[in-house]
Amino acid sequence: MTNDQPSSIKPAVREMIERLIAFDTTSRNSNLELIHFVRDYLHTLGVESEIVHDSEGSKANLYATIGPRDRGGVALSGHTDVVPIDGQVWSVDPWRVSETDGKLFGRGTSDMKSFIAVALAMVPRFLEKPLTMPLHLCLSYDEEVGCLGVRGLLEFLETQPIKPRLAIIGEPTSMQVVTAHKGKLSMACHVHGSEAHSSLAPLAVNAVQEAAKVVVKLSEMAERKANEGPFDTAYDIPHTTVHTGVISGGTALNIVPKDCRFEFEFRSLPQEDTQALLREVKEYAHNELEPAMQARVSGTGIQFEELSSFPGLDTPPNAEVVELAKALTGANSTTKVAFGTEAGLFDQIGISAVVCGPGSIEQAHKPDEFISLEQVAACQRFMERLLERLQA
Repeated sequence: MTNDQPSSIKPAVREMIERLIAFDTTSRNSNLELIHFVRDYLHTLGVESEIVHDSEGSKANLYATIGPRDRGGVALSGHTDVVPIDGQVWSVDPWRVSETDGKLFGRGTSDMKSFIAVALAMVPRFLEKPLTMPLHLCLSYDEEVGCLGVRGLLEFLETQPIKPRLAIIGEPTSMQVVTAHKGKLSMACHVHGSEAHSSLAPLAVNAVQEAAKVVVKLSEMAERKANEGPFDTAYDIPHTTVHTGVISGGTALNIVPKDCRFEFEFRSLPQEDTQALLREVKEYAHNELEPAMQARVSGTGIQFEELSSFPGLDTPPNAEVVELAKALTGANSTTKVAFGTEAGLFDQIGISAVVCGPGSIEQAHKPDEFISLEQVAACQRFMERLLERLQA
């Protein structure tokens, strides 16, 4: 049997996938049980870890280095949290790996615990011979709710005398080398109006209607981006998108609503300035809507709150990390994706990054999430080639 067959997956890899999936690390939960398991596993192999907690001590990042500590190296980075299973109908236990037709099912199999599992299972191999370049393991929390946790880890790395030179983020890309992805800015808008009986509506400020005007403005911006760009045809959606996803307001039909809140986002091409887009919305709200609202009833207005953000990624095609990832995968080309990752945050602190990992984003976040055994095997070969590079 060749190495391209699913049966080539090492028992240690399968076992590690099963161990990691068994931890319910839904973003609303603590990930400490998983982090402590990894810490203890590495400790038994003689590898010590740095644990970087959140402000409450209920979640943590993990950072570990294998090999020389006097030079930069390659970081393998993955998030430990997964999205909820709430409201989804699963035909299998999401917290227990099951295999059918060459696929491993379970929450996080694709996004993205299989990548982490392969890296961890390979640690004994990385320890067999001295490495000429170090390997760094970066595990983070709360990626699924805005790439929140990794920021503390990156702040820690900036205090270190030596930090990784290159980073491979193992999000599911079907082992394609991704050099660019869109950035994201998520916002909440809260419109404060004034209540009145609906028969006296002209004397009040209808928060829902004023919010609707802002939503229409966002829709017009979305249409403009779709028609005028800028464009990058390497993306499946080749332009910046503007989207309103949640809205709530009002209490009863015969009461002019006092409050309305909605959430919107920009998913922007790396070269676009999301703050400029946000300023356009704010100027419309504050300069065109608020004066009329406040002339009718003082104290009314519109407020904006940032929910989360992460930068886009645009790594040059000739960058060292791109050439490395292509060599490890055997790929001759690269691609770009619309979904976001932590890669742009690594790039911001001078760690050149690409995204490359097993599994398909099409399976992520769905009920009966799965990863094919072929993809796990491909990731295993990737790690074996990386081992050869770091030992050379």
